[in-house]
Amino acid sequence: MSEHPDVAIRVLESEGELRQAMALFRTAMVGLPSGPDYPEGRMGDYLEKGRTFGAFIDGALVGTVDATSGFLVLPGGEGVTHAAVTHIGVLPTHTRRGVVTSLVHRQLRDARNGGDLVATLRASEATIYGRFGYGIASTSTTLEVERQRAVLHPGVPEGGPVRFAELPESWDLLERIYSENVADRPGRIERTSFWWASQRFRLSSANGPAYLAVHGGAGAEDGFVRYRPENTGAWFGGRDRTIVVSDFFAPTAEAHAGLVRFLLNLDLVDRIVFDAVPADDPLPWMLSDHRAANVRSVSDETWLRILDVPRALEARSFVGAGSVRVAVTDTLFAENTGVFEISADGVSTSTEPAHLELGVAELGSLLLGGVGCHRLAAAGRIAVHDRAALQVADALFAWPLAPFAGTMF
Repeated sequence: MSEHPDVAIRVLESEGELRQAMALFRTAMVGLPSGPDYPEGRMGDYLEKGRTFGAFIDGALVGTVDATSGFLVLPGGEGVTHAAVTHIGVLPTHTRRGVVTSLVHRQLRDARNGGDLVATLRASEATIYGRFGYGIASTSTTLEVERQRAVLHPGVPEGGPVRFAELPESWDLLERIYSENVADRPGRIERTSFWWASQRFRLSSANGPAYLAVHGGAGAEDGFVRYRPENTGAWFGGRDRTIVVSDFFAPTAEAHAGLVRFLLNLDLVDRIVFDAVPADDPLPWMLSDHRAANVRSVSDETWLRILDVPRALEARSFVGAGSVRVAVTDTLFAENTGVFEISADGVSTSTEPAHLELGVAELGSLLLGGVGCHRLAAAGRIAVHDRAALQVADALFAWPLAPFAGTMF
């Protein structure tokens, strides 16, 4: 769908317009739970200045999108400039009229011009964003653990000390732990001040009990877990007492082991559901009974849009022998279209024929190492002109750690 000539896009800046945009987003999403309004005069705490766009038809606001600035970790550990895109919504009365296309194109151009190398989002619908050059770059796994069966294998590390902490008093502590211990796992993103402000606001209006435990000694904390019980009305005497782990930040093996031990030692708990962990999380392998941990679901997490292909490829590490020439097509940014020769020694442009051809969305899926070239080629997402080069490309783009952000926004 093309941009609509009658749609005017501009940055929203006033408190009133920002509030109107958030109300519009909730209307567009239909099923979001109700909650209190943002505090008066505080929209700047939750929305980054200059990054909220509104779409207007005949002077009326009909759509919105916003983003926050930060970094995203690429294979090799480098953090690159990143736009975390969210709150994309169009009034139901104005869908399928090019409003989303106008908004997203304006936002992507603005992000690229501002120096962002990539943009990512969490998709409410899986059929929308591929046409804008976004590709699925990481997945999120939901694990369900039967606590009584979950006995740790003798070789599991002991981990460090774990203590309870209270919210809201400990928000600053969590922010410090995350910022000082961001791992080199591909896909990790910065949790900005806007993200933390939104978390504080949401929890302040939430009902029911919620708990926080922190790993590490005072002043040297390096991980934390937030969890809540489900169906507390039938808790005592129940046989399926379940806690949901909503935020499990354990960037080291010691922090991971310590927090898992803590959760498995909770009394009056039958089931532990980890809302979101990486595809390669070691938890099932930590148990003597591997079947005590079951994958409940696997879902797409990071949708990634490369804004500057040469710089994004140069910023990540490639490991493997040989080189491959990849032809990339980007219908929005002509500067991204070209042939790139990739090897462990670096990336350069080439005038030689390409071994593989793909779109910028498919390159976005490959960038973090979460999917192999063979898989995309088998799905018809990569055109292969040299079968031998496909194996070389698989090795170059692969990475030992599965990509994972672990942060919803």
